[in-house]
Amino acid sequence: MDLLRNGPGEGHGLRVAALLRRSHPFDKELQVAGLLIDHPAETVRPLLGERVARLLRLHGPGAPAPGHGPDTESLGHAAEAGRVAVLDAGVLEDWRPVLELLAAGAYGRTA
Repeated sequence: MDLLRNGPGEGHGLRVAALLRRSHPFDKELQVAGLLIDHPAETVRPLLGERVARLLRLHGPGAPAPGHGPDTESLGHAAEAGRVAVLDAGVLEDWRPVLELLAAGAYGRTA
């Protein structure tokens, strides 16, 4: 939570995560990648696993072109929409249970 509170773009990440929660309700790792969209991948890998870090790496600056996979494309679309979306994205504290469960390995920490 400290990483998120002190990191860049909290509002953008909240909007991206909210959009992904609607479009991919069962993919918690993808949602969390959206929440952390403006954070460096290697910062989150030890806490939240390789898949979240890989999604962030593939989306970040110098990332591969679109078409690198449906999850990466979904993240990219949500990131763009999150820049202009006007929606109630909630507050950062709403994500605490998901982050804690993901960090504990409850969602399988897939590669």
